[in-house]
Amino acid sequence: MKTSYIQGFGGPDVVELGNAPASALQAHESAVRIEMASVNPLDLKMIAGYMQQVFPVTFPYTPGTDFSGVIDAVGSAVTHLKPGDRVVGRTAPGAGGAFAKRLVMAASDLVAIPEEMSFEQAASLPTAFGAARQGLFDAGLLKPGQRVLIHAGAGGVGIMAVQLAHHASAYVIATASGKNIDLVKSLGADEVIDYRTDDFTQLRDVDLVLDTMGGDVLEQSWSVLGPGGRIASLVAFDIKSKSDHTGAFVFFAEAASVLPEAIKLFLAGRLQIITDTIFHLDDTRAALEKLSTGHARGKVLIRTSN
Repeated sequence: MKTSYIQGFGGPDVVELGNAPASALQAHESAVRIEMASVNPLDLKMIAGYMQQVFPVTFPYTPGTDFSGVIDAVGSAVTHLKPGDRVVGRTAPGAGGAFAKRLVMAASDLVAIPEEMSFEQAASLPTAFGAARQGLFDAGLLKPGQRVLIHAGAGGVGIMAVQLAHHASAYVIATASGKNIDLVKSLGADEVIDYRTDDFTQLRDVDLVLDTMGGDVLEQSWSVLGPGGRIASLVAFDIKSKSDHTGAFVFFAEAASVLPEAIKLFLAGRLQIITDTIFHLDDTRAALEKLSTGHARGKVLIRTSN
C-alpha cells in the first residue's frame, strides 16, 4: 500500500514515500480506499515532534487525520456501512494514516457523505469545521448579538468560523490579508481587518476572540476584550485566564459527532468550502510546505487516488 511516512521528526523534507503492509481488519473496523486527504497545521506539528507528549507516535508514522474515500471492506460487527459507501472521517492524531491510499479504522468514526458532496469538500470538513464549532460555542460560549474576532478568517478554520458565527447572529470581525477581504466578507463577516496594514488592537468590547495564531497575536488579543470577554485558542496549550477575562484551549478530539451537522449545512447552502490547492500523494512534501507558509486560502488537500 502506497503511503507517505516519516522515520524521524523534522520539517516537510523528512516525509518519504513508500509502501506499507495493509492492516488486518477487526470486527468493528472498516477499510477505506482514500480519495482525498486534508492537510492541517496539526500535521506539521506532529511531523516536527511538537505533539509527542500529547499524541505520541511510533515510527514509521504516516501523517494525516482528515480524509474522504470509499469503503472497501467492513468487519463482521459493522452494520451501518457497506462496501461502496462514500465516507468522511478523522483519525486520532497519534494514529494518523490519512496520507495514504488505504486506511483501516473504527467504523464508528466514519460518516456517510451524500452524492452532492465531492471528496474534496468532504475531506476539508473534519478538523476545520469541528475545531471552529468547538472554539466558538463549546469553549467560547458565543451568543447571538455578541462581538467575535476571528483571526486568519481566510484560513481553513477561519472560513468555517466566520460562517458559523454569522449563522449564530453574532457580530463577526475577522483578520485577513487584503486580497482575501472580499472573500471573508462574502462568508458573513461584518468587518474585515487587513492584518498587514491595520491594527486590530484598536478594537474594543469584543466578547470572544478565536485565536488560530498564538504568539504575539494572542498576547495582543487580550486588549480588545470587553468585560467578561473570552479567548478560545486553538494553538496555546498553556493559555491562562487574566483578571476578568477567560482563556480556554480548544482541544479538538473527534469529528464524527459534528460531521452530520456540517453536511446538513452544506446541503442547505449555508456552508461554503474553499479549496486553495490540491496536490498528489507523491507531492506530500509540497502540500505541507504550502500550508507552512501560513498564506493558504482555505484548505490544502492531497489527492491519494490515481
